Amino acid sequence: MTYDLIVIGSGPGGYSAAVRAGQYGLKTAIIEKDAKLGGTCLHVGCIPTKALLHTAELWSFANHSADEGITIEKPVLNYPKVIDRKNAIVQKHAKGVEFLMKKNKVDWIPGYGKIKGRGPGGFHIEVTSDKGAQTLETKNILIATGSEARMLPGLKPDAETILTNIEILNLTQVPKSLMIIGAGAVGVEFASMFQRFGSQVSIFEMLPRLVPVEDEEVSKELERVFRKAKIRVETGAKCENVEKTPNGVKMKVTLANGKVESVEAEKLLVAIGRSPNTANIGLENTKVEVDRGFIKVDPYQQTAEPGIYAIGDVVAGTPQLAHVASMQGMVAVAKIAGKPATPVNRNHIPGATYTEPGIGSVGLTEAQARAAGYKVKVGKFPFAANSKATILGLHDGFVKVVADETYGEILGVHIIGPQAYELISEAVAAMEAEATVETLMHTIHAHPTIYEAVGEAFNNVYGLAINV
Repeated sequence: MTYDLIVIGSGPGGYSAAVRAGQYGLKTAIIEKDAKLGGTCLHVGCIPTKALLHTAELWSFANHSADEGITIEKPVLNYPKVIDRKNAIVQKHAKGVEFLMKKNKVDWIPGYGKIKGRGPGGFHIEVTSDKGAQTLETKNILIATGSEARMLPGLKPDAETILTNIEILNLTQVPKSLMIIGAGAVGVEFASMFQRFGSQVSIFEMLPRLVPVEDEEVSKELERVFRKAKIRVETGAKCENVEKTPNGVKMKVTLANGKVESVEAEKLLVAIGRSPNTANIGLENTKVEVDRGFIKVDPYQQTAEPGIYAIGDVVAGTPQLAHVASMQGMVAVAKIAGKPATPVNRNHIPGATYTEPGIGSVGLTEAQARAAGYKVKVGKFPFAANSKATILGLHDGFVKVVADETYGEILGVHIIGPQAYELISEAVAAMEAEATVETLMHTIHAHPTIYEAVGEAFNNVYGLAINV
């Protein structure tokens, strides 16, 4: 039997693509090396971390409920139960992915898939599992093998002290102290989470600011909030000589001012980025082109080997985000099925970071827009002036709109504040629809809502916000 499409990897990109292929009537299989479907995002990434961040939010409320007129006597954090709840959520959705495969007539092939090359009937993929090896045949291949956490040279993660996103999710108790290397989305989310759970948190970033892909003002605001929360923040910091101690872990840090300091903590989280899972999947048996492990693709996700497509974290130049992988999968499968396909617009990809306050962004930062030669106008609106934010007790942050002065084109929107990762959706839809600043100024925003702040920021591009 020859498949129309075989997907290698069952993360959000892979399983979404398989579902869409089934909807289009393609004979489809999905290969997954792990025991359950869902990939990193579901099992040790997006979903479990957000489950824990939600609990951290509730725990923070329990400890400050008196401000709301609610008395909670001596709240207790049962952390093993927190982990059980997280695991139950993951298990539920893993079963959901399994159901989707059956519903859409996608064959689930357990095992490790390796491309052996092209044969008379199509591509051959060898799948190895504990039950032995088998060879599958397919007209098209979609590589969706994802990524894994990068580790500092010479270091190996363990279950006790030196952790990646995998090990830290399985801790059975909250560490008294936690050092984090890396201030991208993963690092700052765990910092926000464990600070609220009661850990003494320190975060070290080699670059000059936290969340360095975000607008500079967003980075400054997050640092201000973190410092207020007693999180130690060191940017421009170089970490080396990591070693275990009887009480945890210590390392040498060269600070931005040149001072060298020895720092210690009970646990260390390494969050310095992710490497693509492209080794040992048989790319050498194809014409697929690779750049530092990342696969080169065209706008329709096709590689240099006709019939082989790649999506998600393995793709060169792609933000390593689950929703990007999923949309790229839609593009690739549409192309395979001969359906209309619209390539992903890199400038319309939303970023979402689930700290407190949250971060949501899309498009160009102010610095990027100016560097690109635009005549820039900026509109800002603080959540301190938003009535619903006052009701929620969440005053930190702002909405920032970056626009082109000439035509009112929306170049980027950057939000740090309550539910920012939800609020950004309006800006993404507006940019995809090619709306202008004026369009959003004339869009009625319900009152009282936190998304009123978005409308006010658009008005303030022209200095016309009402509540500041």
